[in-house]
Amino acid sequence: MVTPDKMMVCGSSLAAIDGVRHGFFTRQGGVSSGVYASLNCGPGSRDDAANVAENRARVAEILGVKPDRLLSLSQQHSAEALTVKKPWDAAKQPQADAMVTATPGLALGVLTADCAPVLFADGEAGVIGAAHAGWRGALSGIIEATVEAMEKLGAKPERITAVIGPAISQKAYEVGSDYVERFLAEEPGSEAFFITDEGSGEPHFDLPGYVAERLARAGVGSIADLGLCTYCEETRLFSYRRSQHHGEEDYGRQISAIVVA
Repeated sequence: MVTPDKMMVCGSSLAAIDGVRHGFFTRQGGVSSGVYASLNCGPGSRDDAANVAENRARVAEILGVKPDRLLSLSQQHSAEALTVKKPWDAAKQPQADAMVTATPGLALGVLTADCAPVLFADGEAGVIGAAHAGWRGALSGIIEATVEAMEKLGAKPERITAVIGPAISQKAYEVGSDYVERFLAEEPGSEAFFITDEGSGEPHFDLPGYVAERLARAGVGSIADLGLCTYCEETRLFSYRRSQHHGEEDYGRQISAIVVA
């Protein structure tokens, strides 16, 4: 069996906070097969539901919670952040793209396959958060919404530690000129997050860099990026864009989660 240290990656700054456990889980160590091999944690995929449930149970065990305490959302690329006080029926996941809590034993999970997962903690306040930040969510304010929701529970931005997990890197994230125009229209002055590939002549977007910038704007005190590219690490991480380039019919989702012990 794949060991926990192969199944997940931790951010050192979050790992240093007493009373908080977290993990950016990879695609390794699960029971799914085919394009979902092996730790697919996405209920929205077309993977066998029993396999997804077993995979999530393995993640929950590593985090030290019961499977029904590992929560995830119906993600919409929105700026909606929920405050969570109790678990919900897994079949009735609320629509949002971030969660915060001060309740021990609730593991907040976000599912990704190129978008940026961001885990947050204010250890002094005992408040945590988890956000799914694709470009649309980041642009519309999901990072700021998460920080604001944490503040309402007693967190202070300058005390918050945030880590950006595996996401598509700029070198792999080719976008069209219309994308650039639309982005710059909504976010003037963001040219620094685009480069032109010398080979293709096409623009590439720096999603993790942009998310880090939004974290800084929100006043987050400690910001780190694991620097792992979902597209580039095929045996280790799921990637929606890579699945499209391979002509695959579906794709797996990795989970990133955090819990107050």
